[in-house]
Amino acid sequence: MTKYLVGKVGDIPPGGKKIVDAGSRSVGVYNVQGRYYALRNLCPHQGAALCTGVTTAFVTSSGPGDFAYECEGEIVRCPWHQWEFDVKTGQMVVDPATRTIAYEVSVEKYDVSVDDEEYIYVHIR
Repeated sequence: MTKYLVGKVGDIPPGGKKIVDAGSRSVGVYNVQGRYYALRNLCPHQGAALCTGVTTAFVTSSGPGDFAYECEGEIVRCPWHQWEFDVKTGQMVVDPATRTIAYEVSVEKYDVSVDDEEYIYVHIR
């Protein structure tokens, strides 16, 4: 497994994202309420840059005229055809068998560093 430096924790505030090159792959790294998640920046439908799409919530409804937002900031919508994917798992919302790749993310701090920042890494097999 190879790890790629994404940046400092301060580079991606809560609710934010950063798209980076990790080897030959483009990866979107998301900060969802202080936890970091990484997705391949590729929609499995027709290959759009998925992570350039809107990051939003999941909308639920119990009936006509009633709706609620859940999982704020955990859904990314493909910019081409609006397919929605869970940032935490890479699974498509309406068909979990369809997915983009989700990568492991770690936050690390070096004791010998002169600054006090933690660094975000994406791990790719």
